[in-house]
Amino acid sequence: MQTSPPLTAQQLAAFSSFAQTLADQVRPLSRQWFRHPLMVETKADESPVTRADREVEQALREAIARQYPDHGIFGEEYGASHAEAEWVWSLDPIDGTRAFISGNPLWGTLLGLLHRGRPVLGLIDIPMMAERWLGVAGSPARLNGEPCRARPCTELGQAILYATSPDIFEGADLDAFEALARSVRMRRYGGDCYSYGLLASGHVDLVVEAGLQPYDYLALMPVIEGAGGVITDWSGQPLGLASQGRVIAAATPQLHREAMRMLGAAVT
Repeated sequence: MQTSPPLTAQQLAAFSSFAQTLADQVRPLSRQWFRHPLMVETKADESPVTRADREVEQALREAIARQYPDHGIFGEEYGASHAEAEWVWSLDPIDGTRAFISGNPLWGTLLGLLHRGRPVLGLIDIPMMAERWLGVAGSPARLNGEPCRARPCTELGQAILYATSPDIFEGADLDAFEALARSVRMRRYGGDCYSYGLLASGHVDLVVEAGLQPYDYLALMPVIEGAGGVITDWSGQPLGLASQGRVIAAATPQLHREAMRMLGAAVT
């Protein structure tokens, strides 16, 4: 069986530089529409979309096609293109469109790069806060160029938990989440991708979500892992393109195991 050669530091450095250039290019594009009148449409899955979402993703796609024409792309607004390629970019142009259209600045742009289906690079860019987390396989996560680290929290009773909204949980998922939320020190809502950046920087300890799409979480994985955290589905399985959208991100392996135990009723 033939195996692919290992990724080199030079390859990852080149992709990292390109991803940051992409984020730099589209920051002004998304910022120009923030807190300005926009028509909000509703997609088939009942999520909102605006001109800003579409323009940012289109700009990202065009830049990737120019630089890496053999790479695939999986984006929120325009779907998959050459998803069977060795290298595939995951794009969420405005993660947190509901925050965006309601004037909350904690929305972001997510860029991920998968090699043979495995995320090896992730970028969380928060344009209105001028904050950017970068995760690259085999390297520490960074916030605005400086290494960042998750907190050493190992007990649910000491943990700060975030979820984007209680509305993302239904049925058994909601019951399991409520049981977990009652066991932690504090729970807060909101933040979308920003919550994962806060976890990577040691400010919160758990982020639990349901109903996510791959472009919502693929870029987060190298950031959380590079900060010493753990991110999986609710069963502890690695996240990928075929995952069901339930996500646990935890500051430590011990905390992750405890959160999985509490959420187990929903996945048995």
